[in-house]
Amino acid sequence: MANKYYKELNEVNAPRGNSPLTGPTLGRREFFKLAGAGVAGAMVTTGMTSELLAASKVSAVAPSLINSALNCIFVLMAGAPSSVDTFDLKQGSWTPADFNPTSFSGTMFPQGLMPELAKQMNKFAIVRSMRAPALVHPLQQTWAQIARGPSSALGKIAPNIGSVVSLEFESQRTASQKLPVFVSLNTNFNVVGPGYFNGLHAPFDVTAAPTGLGSLANADGQATFEARYNALKSIDSKLRTNSPLGDDATTLGSFYDRGKSMMYDPAVDAVFKFTTEEQVRYGGTSMVGQNTVNGNGFGNSCIVARNILKANQGTRFIHIRHDGWDHHDDIYDTADNGRLHGRAKEFDLGMSALLADLAATPGTRGGTLLDETLVVWMGEFGRTVGPLTGQSGRDHYFQHFACFAGAGVSGGKIIGSTSADGGYITEPGWAANRPAQYEDVAATIYSTLGIDYTTVRNDDPFGRGFEYVPFAAQGVWGPINDLFVRSSAPVRGPIAPRDGGRRIG
Repeated sequence: MANKYYKELNEVNAPRGNSPLTGPTLGRREFFKLAGAGVAGAMVTTGMTSELLAASKVSAVAPSLINSALNCIFVLMAGAPSSVDTFDLKQGSWTPADFNPTSFSGTMFPQGLMPELAKQMNKFAIVRSMRAPALVHPLQQTWAQIARGPSSALGKIAPNIGSVVSLEFESQRTASQKLPVFVSLNTNFNVVGPGYFNGLHAPFDVTAAPTGLGSLANADGQATFEARYNALKSIDSKLRTNSPLGDDATTLGSFYDRGKSMMYDPAVDAVFKFTTEEQVRYGGTSMVGQNTVNGNGFGNSCIVARNILKANQGTRFIHIRHDGWDHHDDIYDTADNGRLHGRAKEFDLGMSALLADLAATPGTRGGTLLDETLVVWMGEFGRTVGPLTGQSGRDHYFQHFACFAGAGVSGGKIIGSTSADGGYITEPGWAANRPAQYEDVAATIYSTLGIDYTTVRNDDPFGRGFEYVPFAAQGVWGPINDLFVRSSAPVRGPIAPRDGGRRIG
């Protein structure tokens, strides 16, 4: 039974249509409450209560570090996938028959839409009690990467979660490890940078291709390159250390040195190359005009992510972007690869192959690479529930999901439950007893990597103190530790599809 807070929230936010202000999850009364508190500021969202806010001012908590991962792969499903069609499946008259809804250990999943992930549901957990604080794509995509409101003062200078990981682990890289701690893939440079941190903690942004990185060799040959590089150092080497031009000059010199160390290195070169067979296994084939195209950008990026971790070249955080989930119209159009079926197929092939390969690759601590890598995937918010809109699509919505795998995550676990149509949370399903949000996901990533998510740095330009996760030290946000608690329920294989309308908790 839903607790008092959720009962009141659900009554306030009863379905009223698809408007962001008066729609299914945010009524007028709640909107003005949030507006007065500054929703674009540091922390106040639809998931907070006045009691929790008051407690956050007086209580302090010690960090709870899981410390089970060496690496993290974070996948942003940009555009906001529909929860009720994917990882919080709700059946209705709108559900296409080819979804083939099937029960896996009591959890309904669209086996026909993502058949390969359906086979690996014992490897990942789903948090269904996620709620977004707003419904604007750029704002929320940034929020998910920096764990705070982008419009706040510190939000404007906040580093990517990956940059924080880089700062924490840079000193642990050995001389033989040539790759940066933070690598991003398939973003087309649409990824949050290091904020006010040193530029060395920026993401090394790569477009994956089977031929690798052309920039790892010089067209005029290695001898010519070495001569030119040595000439450059003879000119500006004195400006690279304690430079009168400031930290930027020193940082630029470090960029040069790090870039050079990657060139003409067979181990680094091999990381970014892959075979046609791998392209097809991770991304399938598609027709472009009269030509058959192998793989896709997301699948290629998953291959490179696997290669990077397998090579153990110093990278600890990998950000991958998968675009195209913004389906306001014709969401079930199977002829358009940009609609749900096409996006889901790409994601299904890439993510399932990545999980399988990590689970089959020996790690550095006696287990597998998946045992020591936290894999997270989520969108920036969700999409409207129930029947489709007049445009045969789904609009923006606060309710959404996040999935976690590896690093001790209890595979097959479902955290949180939603109403029969997926419109609101009936049970949070974790110790905090409230909706989970981006800050909690960030705290989980940090905690799993052994990073103190309550850290406050005193080096920000405003002198306010930069918190890795705002207000985490007061217990407002924290890791979703329930992900790592094993369920006593036995894991079962797939059984025949059940009838629609069944409540899944």
